[in-house]
Amino acid sequence: MGITKTEIFSKKQNELATTFKALAHPARIAILQHIIKQQACICNDLVLELGLAQPTISQHLRELKNIGIIKGTIEGTSVCYCIDEANWRSIKAELDAFLSQDVSVDRCC
Repeated sequence: MGITKTEIFSKKQNELATTFKALAHPARIAILQHIIKQQACICNDLVLELGLAQPTISQHLRELKNIGIIKGTIEGTSVCYCIDEANWRSIKAELDAFLSQDVSVDRCC
């Protein structure tokens, strides 16, 4: 299979695909749900909460941070993450706009 030709798609299409890709892992969904449930920044407790290794959690956090849905700070050995509320609203609006498109099919195969 060849390399995906992302340049033939619009910037918006590529951004939406990147967002869907970042959200398309159950560990990342669990991380987001945990952070939202805490209603605060979380620091170093995801390993116990999710039962995944620290390097695995760090990789998932990095993916979520790359799309801007979370933000984090590093203070010494402590790493804290929380939802980036402005980006959350922006991503939510993009997903809502995509998923709220009317679909009408007159005929189907």
